[in-house]
This record gives sequence, structure tokens and C-alpha cells, in this order.
Amino acid sequence: MISEQIRNEAEKLEIQGKMIFKEGASEEQITAFEKANDINLPLMYREWLKFSDGGELFLPGGVQFYGVNHKPFIDVNDDDRPDDSYVVIGALASGDPVVFKKSEETISIYNHEAGIIEEDESYDDFLSFLGDLYDMLGIGD
Repeated sequence: MISEQIRNEAEKLEIQGKMIFKEGASEEQITAFEKANDINLPLMYREWLKFSDGGELFLPGGVQFYGVNHKPFIDVNDDDRPDDSYVVIGALASGDPVVFKKSEETISIYNHEAGIIEEDESYDDFLSFLGDLYDMLGIGD
């Protein structure tokens, strides 16, 4: 079952810009991915994957999320991350990856050119990240 919070956030996103939502992954697919890769995805990202297994938001210049059952897939060994304790789950159109730290809920943007995660580009959870995307991307400015 998809959380009401994720459904509400997706409805807000659809009003704000062009989105491509993919068919959601099943709980079984998500759990199999986690077991195969020995990780636990952040709770709200797991919920997002049930709603849309990856997808693209704020086309053409927004963010792409990776999935467990639809391409592009989450690659737990993606080198474009601060270190091995992070997993890349998407990327901004600028090329900066969206990451989470293993065993944490925090979602961040990794500035790969500077090699840092800036404090104002780190969010308590995936829902907070989604809620700030419109402003962060400068849509409508």
C-alpha cells in the first residue's frame, strides 16, 4: 500500500510541472533488491518506489530517480558519490547525484565537482526532499 503522504506529494508535483511517473514496484521487488544488495532503502524512498519505480520530475531540466525494477536501475556501486557509505538513487539535470547514506533516512545532493554535500542540500527524508524540489530547482523564477 502506498502511503497517503507520497500520494499527496505526487499530486502537488503534478500541479507544479511535467512529470513522468513509472509503474510502481511491488514490496517483493523492493525487498529482493535490498537483500541482493545488502542495503535498506530509506523508508520514504521505498514508498516512492511503490508509487513510481524511478521516474522524472520537472521535465525537461529537473531530476531523474532510479528504480529497482525499471531502468535506470539503482546501482549501489555507482562511483559518483562521496564514498562507499552512500548510494545514488537519482540525478539532477546538472549531473549532481541524489544520494542517501546507508542506514539513514537523509537524502542529499552530492556536488561532485566540489566533492561535498552542502548543508542546505541535505534533507531529513525523501518526502522533505520532494517538498523542496520546486524551490530548489528554481521553477517559475
